[in-house]
Amino acid sequence: MLKRFSLLSSLALVFFASGCSSLYMPNVPNTPMLTAKGELSTGAHITFRGNANFNSAYAVSDHIGVLLNGSMMNNSRKKEDFRHMLLEGGGGYFTTFGPENNRVLEIYAGLGYGSSDRTHKKESPEGVVSYDRQETNFKKLFLQVNYSSKKKRYLRLFGEKYPLNYGTALRVSHVNMLGFVRDNVSQPAEDNIFLEPIFFTRMVLSPHVQLQYTSGSNFGLKNRDFMTAGNSVLSVGVVINVGGLNLRK
Repeated sequence: MLKRFSLLSSLALVFFASGCSSLYMPNVPNTPMLTAKGELSTGAHITFRGNANFNSAYAVSDHIGVLLNGSMMNNSRKKEDFRHMLLEGGGGYFTTFGPENNRVLEIYAGLGYGSSDRTHKKESPEGVVSYDRQETNFKKLFLQVNYSSKKKRYLRLFGEKYPLNYGTALRVSHVNMLGFVRDNVSQPAEDNIFLEPIFFTRMVLSPHVQLQYTSGSNFGLKNRDFMTAGNSVLSVGVVINVGGLNLRK
């Protein structure tokens, strides 16, 4: 498992370092690890590029959960400015299984709306700065499958033992521009289908609070100029789960 973690982390770093500019900024997939009716999961994550994510989920029954996710980003740099907002909701099925009933399978689908704008800045040798501004509103449909395991593994840190939970998720997202403007001139809208696999590790600080590290990639199935797979997911965050089965031993 640790070797797998290292491999996916290395791949994520490669994509993070070499990613091209894209108007699509993927959010951190919601992986609530729901186990029983009445369980509430909330999380806050920040990617290494500064994309702030807020995820929440609630189990309305022993096998049905609902999701609400949001993300935002506002970065200003010397060569590029980028702003992004996304709000999405969904629902689906979850169940626990395994010899100790400590493995969780979740299947969710949902719909989201967002906007992003990017401004490229280029300075000539004479010191004149030119701008290329791109703006879009978009709709997003997603389907994701989460698999996680609340196994009895531990990390020793400062003389204390902290339980570790592991999980993976595969999200398929169809993102479709509702409008696209470049330098105040309307442009043909683009769409793309993204495959977004991620791997996460959680360190249990208390029965309800966990630290999460997420690494993942983003692959576009269509060749596009602006709605491309130029950004990946690499983040740290905190997840709080209240209620549910007592599987964090």
